[in-house]
Amino acid sequence: MKTIRDINVKDKIVLMRVDYNVPLKNGKIVDDLRVRASVSTIETLLKRGAKRVVLLSHLGRPEGRVDMKLSLSVVAKALEKMLKRVVGFYPLPEEGAKISIPGNVKVALLENLRFDLGEEGNSKEFIKNIIDAVDADMYVQDGFAVVHRAHASTDAVKEFLPVYAGLLVEKEVVNLDKVMNKPEKPVLLIIGGAKVEDKQPLIEKLVNKVDYIVVGGKIAADGYKAKNEKIYVAEDFDENAEGAKLDIGPLSTAKLAGMITDAKTIIWNGLLGYAEDPAYATASTITAEMIGEHVSAETVICGGDTTGFVENLMKEHPNLSYSLVSTGGGAALEYLLGEKLPGISAIEK
Repeated sequence: MKTIRDINVKDKIVLMRVDYNVPLKNGKIVDDLRVRASVSTIETLLKRGAKRVVLLSHLGRPEGRVDMKLSLSVVAKALEKMLKRVVGFYPLPEEGAKISIPGNVKVALLENLRFDLGEEGNSKEFIKNIIDAVDADMYVQDGFAVVHRAHASTDAVKEFLPVYAGLLVEKEVVNLDKVMNKPEKPVLLIIGGAKVEDKQPLIEKLVNKVDYIVVGGKIAADGYKAKNEKIYVAEDFDENAEGAKLDIGPLSTAKLAGMITDAKTIIWNGLLGYAEDPAYATASTITAEMIGEHVSAETVICGGDTTGFVENLMKEHPNLSYSLVSTGGGAALEYLLGEKLPGISAIEK
């Protein structure tokens, strides 16, 4: 696929899809991973002479209604601090209207796309109106977390502008491709989480591509059974006073640790215990630290809860390093499953 490395952006107005669907609490950003992840592509476009970068994103699920609790204005302010430059913030354009952006504003962010039903409706008219309103010359897809959605800003846009991958999407795809198609062996897949119906397709898809699978989390605690000898299901658990199994136990954690040490490729999706309570985050913490210190392995962390957990741990332990801490929860899983993702299919080949 073509990326921004392959094109001339000098004096061009670039319309760029990002994923600023960040968690908020009391009107403040709780985790800014996805905002920070977009900075590299924005700065690269500007350094290469782009006239302006106009950013598009959604936040939450307003379902076509204007809900100022889900306004992206708070993200615009956070982005200004990261970029150390003015970020213009503008409402979605009325039909046929232009958005007047001063020449000195090099980065602009439009209001929540999902304030209009046209976004999730994959409306050609909706995205064409935005393109015309800002006089966009080209489109950059850098919102990996939304590429599995057939929405106006991921799919319909290809009808009007050439679409190129941003650096974040490129990084996600390259690393996911590597662990899927050209992994260095042995390959270890670690599966946690609560819903077996969400994880079983991934286990079935990858069981013949990996050397070992370890199953923990609530799935294991609820009695997950595996017939394939490659699959190890946690066999002991840490329990609370009521007998609820809330973390995998020391024996299972020790066996997992040995597999991590031996592995050359590691994919981790799903926490291994009820990590919201530090008392039951032991296995997940040990796993995250061991993977982050295993610098000779290709390591991919995916799934919203897992990446959030790892990100928080990295703040306390900046020495930890991973090949990819994916910004795309559902998108990463669907990519690993080999499903067609509209936002990736739209990118110029």
